[in-house]
Amino acid sequence: MSARSQRFALVVLVAALIFTAQRLGVFASLGEPERLATRLVELGAWGYLAFVVAYAVLQPFGVPGTVFVFAAPLLWPWPVAFGLSMVGTMAASVVGFSFARFVARDWIATRIPARFARYEQRLAERGFATVFFLRFVFWMPPMLHAFFGVSKVRFWTHFWGSLAGYVVPLLAVSVLGARVFELARRASGTTWVAIGAGMVAVAVAAWVWRWRRGL
Repeated sequence: MSARSQRFALVVLVAALIFTAQRLGVFASLGEPERLATRLVELGAWGYLAFVVAYAVLQPFGVPGTVFVFAAPLLWPWPVAFGLSMVGTMAASVVGFSFARFVARDWIATRIPARFARYEQRLAERGFATVFFLRFVFWMPPMLHAFFGVSKVRFWTHFWGSLAGYVVPLLAVSVLGARVFELARRASGTTWVAIGAGMVAVAVAAWVWRWRRGL
């Protein structure tokens, strides 16, 4: 398949996903989270499709994937939430990767942060391991999709490395997400202050570590 045909196929796919999401009423409910959640559950199996389509269309272009991943276990039992999170995350990763590689490669390449450059050689030498590590640590930020898309890593290396890297984090969120949400809802003000202080301490420690290493 030529590069032009690949671009056309990707555009058609994204257009089809957007049309599907619109027909399922996802976009109309985006401004009302409670209504959207109710709508997805009421749709049954179609709700699964709406979730995945919305995830695939919106996440690569700026909507945080964590919104979908943490919402899933609040709507469905954890096995269903895990399956939908995996499918949605992989779909979003493929759309973001393909958009960067086949549609807007030159434009995106100039906007990749310099800090990603040090991974180029690792991708060339140990593609699967590098993709796995970056996905396991950073999950699914749109800029990471874009970086993989403009890099020299092969599509299937990216696909399987991403799939392996996502399994543990998404499984943990799917199994524990609802419980963590419930604990957070019941937490006292003192607990939140302690959590906030701990997060600040970790952030400062990470900054000092990066500063000493010159990153």
